[in-house]
Amino acid sequence: MDFMINIFGFYFGTFLVILGQALLVVVLILVALAFLMYADRKIWAAVQMRKGPNMVGPFGLLQSFADFIKYIVKEVVVPAGADKPVFFIAPMLTFILAVVAWAVIPFADGWVVSDLNVGVLYIFAIGSLEVYGVILGGWASNSKYPFLGALRSAGQMISYEVSIGFIIVGVLISTGSLNFSAIVNAQDVGYGALGWYWLPHFPMVILFFVSALAETNRPPFDLPEAEAELVAGFQVEYSATPFLLFMIGELMAVVLMCALMAILFFGGWLSPVEFLPDGVWWMVLKMAALFFMFAMVKALVPRYRYDQLMRLGWKVFLPLSLGWVVFVAAMAQMGVPAYARWAIGG
Repeated sequence: MDFMINIFGFYFGTFLVILGQALLVVVLILVALAFLMYADRKIWAAVQMRKGPNMVGPFGLLQSFADFIKYIVKEVVVPAGADKPVFFIAPMLTFILAVVAWAVIPFADGWVVSDLNVGVLYIFAIGSLEVYGVILGGWASNSKYPFLGALRSAGQMISYEVSIGFIIVGVLISTGSLNFSAIVNAQDVGYGALGWYWLPHFPMVILFFVSALAETNRPPFDLPEAEAELVAGFQVEYSATPFLLFMIGELMAVVLMCALMAILFFGGWLSPVEFLPDGVWWMVLKMAALFFMFAMVKALVPRYRYDQLMRLGWKVFLPLSLGWVVFVAAMAQMGVPAYARWAIGG
């Protein structure tokens, strides 16, 4: 009996620790999203030479929280012909998948909820499922405009997910591991920023950034949300809290892409110079810098046509990323140090 109690106590204690870690990560990310949304709006306003949010709280810092309360207290409107269960499942699915993807993202050495050896495959799996939230949302609305927006968004996400996959495969060949912590440690070769993967994999950094814009429906690839500027794509029939879940899920996916770029190409928590210590602040700074680039692209680059978007994904990015996999595999087979970190111990 005492043995059973000890076993139960051990597993219950482990469960509480994991639950606490997961809640800490989720709460910090959600709070960060509020200020990142504020920063996004401020950056866009500065490019257009206007003020942006500046009334709610000091310098408008509480504007995102005011918008959150507005969405929470608004009435939830459901179209008369909608499939109600699926109508509400879609935004919840989008939000939940966006949250659980962070379980394998390391913020520093050992600072990760679950340090899976197949962390990259986990992210692939979650990313593949996220398209279902979009499809279900467009279908359940029982309207042709959301359905067409959902089809466009699904086609766009699937198209650029293929390119992102091949680009990551190149990094995996260089590292010899599917573990994100191992990928970061493989870039710690004693040269600071010059030892990170952005240099040997430089062309793919640009392709990954552009593909991430398309994968997350960010401008200039926000075509599902810009049907001739009249409706908002697959979520046009959503309001209040369900729409908020879609919006949070999309923004969280953008920040996740920033985290993946920081880990795969820019050394994660590693310091850019050898005499400064590594730490979580480097990871946060890199993610913030990449998010700034996302915001600037939104403000500066004109929107693509849908045929241009598809042509770029299938006729340009896919052949280039596939060819890069072959190139990296050849370099690794020949033992070129920059492309064969697994051979030299990373």
